Amino acid sequence: MIERGERSVLRACVVGLLVGCAAAVSGCGHETKVTRVDTGTVTDLSGRWNDTDSQMVAEAMVKEALANPWLGNFTKGKNRQPVVIVGTVLNKSHEHINVQTFVNDLERELTNSQKVTFVAAKGERDEVREERREQAVHAREDTQKAPGKEIGADYMMRGSIATILDEQDGAKAVFYQIDLEMVDLENNVKSWFGQKKIKKVIEKKRTIF
Repeated sequence: MIERGERSVLRACVVGLLVGCAAAVSGCGHETKVTRVDTGTVTDLSGRWNDTDSQMVAEAMVKEALANPWLGNFTKGKNRQPVVIVGTVLNKSHEHINVQTFVNDLERELTNSQKVTFVAAKGERDEVREERREQAVHAREDTQKAPGKEIGADYMMRGSIATILDEQDGAKAVFYQIDLEMVDLENNVKSWFGQKKIKKVIEKKRTIF
């Protein structure tokens, strides 16, 4: 037989143990750990399209595009670099993809290649034109930039990102297909067509307690 005093002590111990466990679980649930890593580090946590995919695809596809004969043919025929802009890249995938980030990566690779002359795209041109209008009213005459002197593009790079999803028993495979083309703005001829494919397999491991 357990005496009344012993029962009280036992009850107090059990209550204390339960409170301690609850506090521990609560603490673990709200713990946040942040680790700073190099921006070049691959952090493929969810398996979805990410910054690494965007950078790698843009670099590879621009390199391929600029190694294609259209560039040399234009430079030789016109005796100058082609003027290029990036148009619309459509997101045809099942994911929410920030396509503008990919477009920015393409623009950076094209500009830094020094093999083409890259000009501002449609939305950016509107802002620049507004600045010229402001200069015409407020800036000194000898520093004003006159309208009508923009350089027209010779080619537009445009394309799409699409996916195929295969999923079963907690595992899934995601197939990304990125298609880009270089279109001659004078005659709508597709001077180059490039394609990049990425396949990811995502498996969730079950933890048994």
